[in-house]
Amino acid sequence: MSNMMNELEKVLDQVGKDKGIDRELLVTAIEEAMLTVAKRNYGPFRDIEARYNDDLGEVELFEFRNVVEKIEDKDKEISLEDAKAYDEEVQVGDSIGIKLETAHLSRIAAQTAKQVIVQKVRDAERELIFNEFQHRKGEVIMGLIRRVDRGAVIVDLGRTEGYMPIKEQIAEEPYNPGDRIQAYLNDVQLTPKGPRIILSRACPEYLISLFHNEVPEIREGLVEIKAAARDPGVRAKIAVSSRDSDIDPIGACVGVRGSRVQNIVQELRGERIDIVPWDEDVSRYVCNALAPAEIQKVVIDDEARLIEVIVADDQLSLAIGKRGQNVRLASQLTGWKLDILSDTEMARRLAVAKWKLMQIEDLSETQAIALYQSGIDTIYDLSETEASLLKDVPGFDEEKAAEMVEKAKQMVVENTVMNEVPEAITKPFERHVKGKPVAKGDVKDGESGMSSIEEKLRAELAAHGKEKENSGEKA
Repeated sequence: MSNMMNELEKVLDQVGKDKGIDRELLVTAIEEAMLTVAKRNYGPFRDIEARYNDDLGEVELFEFRNVVEKIEDKDKEISLEDAKAYDEEVQVGDSIGIKLETAHLSRIAAQTAKQVIVQKVRDAERELIFNEFQHRKGEVIMGLIRRVDRGAVIVDLGRTEGYMPIKEQIAEEPYNPGDRIQAYLNDVQLTPKGPRIILSRACPEYLISLFHNEVPEIREGLVEIKAAARDPGVRAKIAVSSRDSDIDPIGACVGVRGSRVQNIVQELRGERIDIVPWDEDVSRYVCNALAPAEIQKVVIDDEARLIEVIVADDQLSLAIGKRGQNVRLASQLTGWKLDILSDTEMARRLAVAKWKLMQIEDLSETQAIALYQSGIDTIYDLSETEASLLKDVPGFDEEKAAEMVEKAKQMVVENTVMNEVPEAITKPFERHVKGKPVAKGDVKDGESGMSSIEEKLRAELAAHGKEKENSGEKA
């Protein structure tokens, strides 16, 4: 048994030093291991405890029995006469601990104890790694690429490995074994195989961390990054504000001759970064987010959290961006759903809404426009609206509102609402050539009658949709 104890003592000393695991945890593991061995040898029904003796450097086994006059359970009871052999002052009803011999424990049992200890040590080491990296969540860390496993990049972080799945990688960025890599510690998961450290180079938080490390004004709290949105490796937007009126937040992030932002662009393999000023006014914030497109007007729907953005025809492509990238990033940045419309499209919608609403007898054009601007663009919408809600609409009082709502309801019930919009209403908004509208018969084969800008945008959006489908199939 002494050899076994020597082995256990070596494990205790070696693991405590090499792994940095608390000695008390190892002692508990040794005691549990020895108890397992004892239960296997003496039987599972006997009340046995294992205690590590620091002075002797070994685990002692004690069996506890109740002192009785007459024994009924030989595994848990002992007679008073036999108990006095261990303690002369013992009395009936006491519980007495009897030290067990451990010399006869087999070598196999000792090896089992060692295996239990090793497993406990492994579990403790995993927990230590989990706790260490759990506290480092949100940091940018460095590592060495070990391998690429089924598309995921495995990174050596020293005591453990990091895991960067495909969705957290920058598309087309090379990941070669042996290269040093920097990434954002996105999450720490405790799995049966140990802690899994999830790394990311594609999340917006990584971009924010890079600016935090690069720009002293951000670290000192003088400049704040309010939000960030990314199309990893292609384009990104960040919104910044200053807590000091003397500090230009955009200039601080850009740096002298663009030095600061260029360092970040280089780290992100050429990702274009738009730095926009944050504003408490949502309409201004959205206009800033959609830069460089020039915005004519915004219409905010707080309930649906939707903003209609009106731009000139020649700004439509710029506002939407290639494959919808600009408006998508602006939407992510602001947290609002954005609907980009050309002024021609807005004029067409207004014309259609006026025609539909003015089917109601005695409803003027001015009143129809006022209803449209209040979010009511059909007779059906008007019929479902409470008259009391229209009293603040220009051109309406309580009496006029009630009258128009009642007429709308009557037309819906009688099914007299005309839904097909006459061509004369929409024709002026078709594609123009040299300032003149193109008639249907004048459209050449292969042309759709829509503006060239709209054709281009629809083609790009369709291509983007096919790409997403293909990428989904590959994944």
